[in-house]
Amino acid sequence: MSRLRKALATLRADLWTTARDPLPRMGGPRGLSRLPHVLVVLYALAMGMYPAGEGIDSTVPLLAMAMAGALVLAMWRPLPAWWATIVLMVAGARSGMTYVSQQLSFPWTVHPEAYERLPFTYDNPLAFPWTGSGVALQSGVLFLLALRVRPRVAVEALAMTALTVVVIVVLMPEANGGGLGMTALLADAVAVAVGSGVRQLRTTRTRLEAQEGLTAEERARRTLLEERSRIARELHDVVAHHMSVISIQAQVAPHLVDDPPQELRENLAGIRENAVEALTELRRVLGVLRAQDQPADAPQPTLDRLEELVANVRGAGVTLSAEIAGEARPLSPGVELSAYRIVQEALSNAMRHAPGAAVAVRLAYRPGALAIRVVNDPPGRPAPSSPGAGHGLLGMRERAAMLGGDLVAGPTPEGGYEVSVFLPVDS
Repeated sequence: MSRLRKALATLRADLWTTARDPLPRMGGPRGLSRLPHVLVVLYALAMGMYPAGEGIDSTVPLLAMAMAGALVLAMWRPLPAWWATIVLMVAGARSGMTYVSQQLSFPWTVHPEAYERLPFTYDNPLAFPWTGSGVALQSGVLFLLALRVRPRVAVEALAMTALTVVVIVVLMPEANGGGLGMTALLADAVAVAVGSGVRQLRTTRTRLEAQEGLTAEERARRTLLEERSRIARELHDVVAHHMSVISIQAQVAPHLVDDPPQELRENLAGIRENAVEALTELRRVLGVLRAQDQPADAPQPTLDRLEELVANVRGAGVTLSAEIAGEARPLSPGVELSAYRIVQEALSNAMRHAPGAAVAVRLAYRPGALAIRVVNDPPGRPAPSSPGAGHGLLGMRERAAMLGGDLVAGPTPEGGYEVSVFLPVDS
């Protein structure tokens, strides 16, 4: 008994609800988003215009209009609409008898004289819900129901419909219409199966799109971390150089004065000890970050090697012009390294994505900043496909942001591409 009560409680929770569940709009152009709703209304009008005539009970047109209204209601509240079809099915079996020998059950009428010339006749009475339009309307309601609810709820609704049909056939066998009640039930089962299948496809597609979004977000996050790790590896030599200088200066300073105080010796010894420990920890961190195929003692490039980079690019067949504005001066190692890498990556992108295009590089030394501009003309031929996601722009943005600078990249009005970077430096 407890299992039965639990099953009945589940059935009541699933089917006895008036929750609003609107039919979703169709994707695509905005003007077509309501197309499914328009088609349902037109379908309901076509099936609900049941003709009145000789041999047809007067309640049949009213039942047809009510069933069509239930189909329209199913676009917003599918479960109440389905309950309405159950009530209308019982009412039709009870009072909606008609004879198709006098009037076709489909929405269109046939003139009696023309009907007499047909090579077939029907003498079996039909209850309204199991005529052509009745079956079409009830199947439509179950289809819209299966589109919105879980498959279990749709199967429960179909089982309740089948139970109602069996009860009608047992209690009112004359309303079965030669077994058409079971035929209508088969149509309902097909509608539920198709609706559940469409819902499953839509749900799977939605989950796949969500998973693709999460995958793209995770890929972007991983790419960002890889770029930051690579930048950290390159900046190791710069930081290590400064720490080494601090250690050496702290060791040499006591020998630059005569008879230095003991307190000064202790302070300088503490500075040197801290510098050596920091350098040791820095090398330990680098051992985790550095790739196995990257030599630990590889010197990091600066703007002094810009001419060498320009010559290599020209040697690859690229028409490249380089210009330096302002008075060139040594900058901090971090700025020198980042500026060189930005120019290097911008030239690589131009060669990869704009083959055959002329490229111009301009460095402008300003009192408090270094401005970099790399621009290429429209490509001379189609660029070959590049496998994988590029990290060039991401890496350049990270380098500029690390130094408190800005980077702007985008197409030019002439059809080329431009990368402009502003890096603040000490005056």
